[in-house]
Amino acid sequence: MMHTTDSLTAELQRLRDRPGADAAPPVLSLFVIDVDGDAAEYARRLRSAISPAVRLGSTADFEQESLPVDDVPDWFAAVSSQDPEQAPQFARAGCDRYAEHTGGGRPWELQDWLYRFDPDEDSRGWEWWDATPVGPSRVHLWVDSWGESFFGCQDLLWAAYTAGAVRVDGPAVQKSAVWSAERNASR
Repeated sequence: MMHTTDSLTAELQRLRDRPGADAAPPVLSLFVIDVDGDAAEYARRLRSAISPAVRLGSTADFEQESLPVDDVPDWFAAVSSQDPEQAPQFARAGCDRYAEHTGGGRPWELQDWLYRFDPDEDSRGWEWWDATPVGPSRVHLWVDSWGESFFGCQDLLWAAYTAGAVRVDGPAVQKSAVWSAERNASR
C-alpha cells in the first residue's frame, strides 16, 4: 500500500476523530481484540501509540538515522526499547503475547517500528480506520487494507498487543456496512 501526504493526513484525522459512516471504502479489514481491562481505555492507548507515527509519516525526514520520539507515549517507547522492564505491566505482557502470537517474533525496536510509517516504504499494508469498543473487554479494530485479506501488519500487531491486547484475531475482510452499523450503535 502506498501512502501519500494526503492519505496520511486523512489517516491522522481518523485517529483524532472517528470517521463519518459515509466516508468508508467498500470493504475494511477487521481485527477482533480481547483486552484485559476497559475497552475504551485500550482504544485510547492504541490511538496514542499510532497517532505520532502517522504524523511522522507526513512530516519527518526519513533519510535521517533516527526519527524524533517526543510525541511517542512513554509506555510505548519503554516497551519498544532495550530496557522494556521500565514499561507498565500491560505493555510487557503484550510484548510476551505478541511473541506468542507470531511464533517467537522479536520485539520491535522503536525506531524500526517508526520507519514503517515512511510514506515511501510500502511494507505497511494498512491505514487506520477506527476502533470500536463492542463490549466491556472487546474492541473491533478496523483498517483499510485496500480490500486485501493478506497484508503486512506485524507493526500493527505490535502496537495492538503492547497497548494491552490479550488476544487478536484477524484480519477478516468485511463490507464497510458492518463497521458503519457498529459505529452508529456505539455513538
